[in-house]
Amino acid sequence: MTTALAGVLFVTSAISSEGDDLRQEKTDLPTLVEQRRENVASQQQVVDDLSAQIASLTDEVDNAEVSKARKETRALRGPAGFTEVSGPGLRIALEDAPREVDEPGLDPNLLVVHQQDIQAFVNALWEGGATAVTLQGQRLISTTGIKCVGNTVILNGVPYSPPYVIEGVGPIDDLYGGLSRSGAVQTYQDYADRYQLGMTITPKDEVVAPAYSGTVDLQHAQVVE
Repeated sequence: MTTALAGVLFVTSAISSEGDDLRQEKTDLPTLVEQRRENVASQQQVVDDLSAQIASLTDEVDNAEVSKARKETRALRGPAGFTEVSGPGLRIALEDAPREVDEPGLDPNLLVVHQQDIQAFVNALWEGGATAVTLQGQRLISTTGIKCVGNTVILNGVPYSPPYVIEGVGPIDDLYGGLSRSGAVQTYQDYADRYQLGMTITPKDEVVAPAYSGTVDLQHAQVVE
């Protein structure tokens, strides 16, 4: 079982490493974004197929130790983010300032949403007790990296343009509390008021956070005897 699981991780890591040049010449951004999304979707299908094969092979093994490990793995899928979660929560949308706000001599970096802004809201939701958080509809887990390339955000290999939609599942009052206690969120709110950055926070009766479907990098391995 250990060998099989390690095998799929190495395969998916190799697939993920086949990146595209995000600054190809003579390619407009919308076309590039769509091409990248199609590429990631195709690679994700390969990963899903391999995962299904491993799950099928594992289920066929009639071994007490393997059965025990399988039960332990299934029990950890929820806390690790590999099962869907739904419930009341908050929907947050962040957006760059409108073009007409730009003035001569004004630093353009003040008018756009940055990686650290998105991360601030995500962290505040976690601090407020969120049981699951998504960005652009993708489930975030402990190893998720949010990266900026130009005016786009790269999440699990897929580029996104604003507005950036963050959703958290959890008690609404507690989530609001997490946002209010965050100094970084307060700083963004101040800049939003001053430079017309977009920010809307909406309570929702039901927020659906799908199971995480990206790859998981193998950080440590230990032989079980």
